[in-house]
Amino acid sequence: MPKNLYLPIIVILLLVCGGTSAQALTQDYIVGDGDLLRITVYDNADLLTIVRIGGEGTILFPLIGQVKVSGLSVTEVAKKIEKLLASGYINSPHVSVFIEEYRSQKATIMGQVSKPGLYELKGYTTFLELLSKAGDLTKDAGDIAIIKRKPEAAGKAERIITIDLKRLVEKGDTSQDQPVIDGDSIYVIKAGVFFVTGEIKKPDSYKIEEGITVLKAITMAGGFTDRAATGRVKIIRKTSGKEELLEKVRMDEMVRPDDVIVVPESFF
Repeated sequence: MPKNLYLPIIVILLLVCGGTSAQALTQDYIVGDGDLLRITVYDNADLLTIVRIGGEGTILFPLIGQVKVSGLSVTEVAKKIEKLLASGYINSPHVSVFIEEYRSQKATIMGQVSKPGLYELKGYTTFLELLSKAGDLTKDAGDIAIIKRKPEAAGKAERIITIDLKRLVEKGDTSQDQPVIDGDSIYVIKAGVFFVTGEIKKPDSYKIEEGITVLKAITMAGGFTDRAATGRVKIIRKTSGKEELLEKVRMDEMVRPDDVIVVPESFF
């Protein structure tokens, strides 16, 4: 089954099965400039505030004035406001913070996706959710996606996370569905291809897959024509940057990326 048919099914399953988990993880979302917050204080309806975080990373809240919140998690924002309100304003306040609009967190997805570009992260976001926004994988997508993550501290190296798309999209292995965070750069690798030409019914390039033999490659290309010299199939193969010609290859020879399978014409 094509990858693009698996994707909607997997996303739906994640939303049904993982809703509670995602909701909890949203409380760990790090707020930033541009995010719109909805803040309520239990039993104090007059303190309901809907406010956007300004360029300085602050909000204006009744009674306590300017509050620096950028860089804090949703839970930490609530705790900070509770502490400030408890300092002479309200006894044992209970504050709830919700994100009305996500504007501060973004990630880039490029490579073999239908709509590559920069996307806003709407709270806790996984790779598969971002991939769905990017319009699914293209037909040329390989089995690997790479996430490049900014260093956590100065002097540290960037982190590289590899996602096995075959396990994730086709087999539903959600352990591969990595969370995406602000500043991540994601690249979906193009699949390797091989070529079949000569006396073959559908000469073309084909996506390399695990375990493809010459026989399977020829079958994918529609099979031999009536004029094919079936016993003299050749492969032009690049090895260490140089081309070599493999004569009279066996049908169980494994096909490699960039191989050119040549089926010559029979003289009889």
